[in-house]
Amino acid sequence: MGSAGGFLAYMEGIGEFWRGILTFIMENRQRIMEYTLNHFSLVLTVLALSLALWVSVGILISRNDKTANAVMGISNILFCIPSISLFGLFITIPYLGLGRRSAALALLLYAMMPLVRNVYKGIKSVDRYVLESGRGMGMSAAQILFHIQIPLAWPVVFAGIRVTVVLITGIATVATFIGERNLGRLIHHGLTRSNSQMIVAGALLVSLMALLLDFLMGLVEKKITSPGLRE
Repeated sequence: MGSAGGFLAYMEGIGEFWRGILTFIMENRQRIMEYTLNHFSLVLTVLALSLALWVSVGILISRNDKTANAVMGISNILFCIPSISLFGLFITIPYLGLGRRSAALALLLYAMMPLVRNVYKGIKSVDRYVLESGRGMGMSAAQILFHIQIPLAWPVVFAGIRVTVVLITGIATVATFIGERNLGRLIHHGLTRSNSQMIVAGALLVSLMALLLDFLMGLVEKKITSPGLRE
């Protein structure tokens, strides 16, 4: 009976904890909505910039293996820098300072490694016999790149895009320390106030956002990737 009573008390405590989280979210829904929209807009901004920049870089370095090794080495080094250190470095630059510019630039650099690597690996993984067939048909190097290599590389490229989305959604929470009013502020304030419900609420909302964005990227991938490649 003692064990059963202890278990019931434990489950009741768990239920009370989650009710407290839901109550906190409902009572602070306006502020949470503001943080969510700010977080979402930061992630989408960085994602758009990353796709424009790093996909292009990945395509360019696929033409030269030595350049590719150097660029990917740089991306690996940048990825290993602790996020709080990189954010702190950028706020010391006058034009950047506190706020979104520093946050966006830091996240853009973190997005480099998964995107550049996957674009490069995807293009280089195309079977050489397929490329030779294209050349035999009289296709130019540009035609082979855009009509054969990039379409065949899409599954690998999109794997990198989905990793990048989840990555920047999570790291964006750290930007609260440099003035960003996003969901990371819930976690930060929860830590300073020893409020576990606030911490869990922030972490839960960030996780849900990452899952939602990953799901949407999966739908986009299915739309633009041929059925044969998906198989």
